[in-house]
Amino acid sequence: MSKVIKVLGTGCPKCKAMTQVVTDVISKHNIDATVEKVEDIIEIMKYNVMTTPALLVDDTICIKGRVPSQDEVFTFLSNNE
Repeated sequence: MSKVIKVLGTGCPKCKAMTQVVTDVISKHNIDATVEKVEDIIEIMKYNVMTTPALLVDDTICIKGRVPSQDEVFTFLSNNE
């Protein structure tokens, strides 16, 4: 089943770095997932996130306020299978 991954952030360097880490992990491990970038601040606030970047996997907040390592992202994606 395909995972829905959302990266919440306004486009700052950390947000872009998180998006890159996530896409690298997906392609490296051949994970069936779609990545959605949410940059609208009103939409981000609907998730009750006040610090960006934030990573959501299937609408569950996994990380917020920092850029994760590739190993960390892989752990979240493989634990939720």
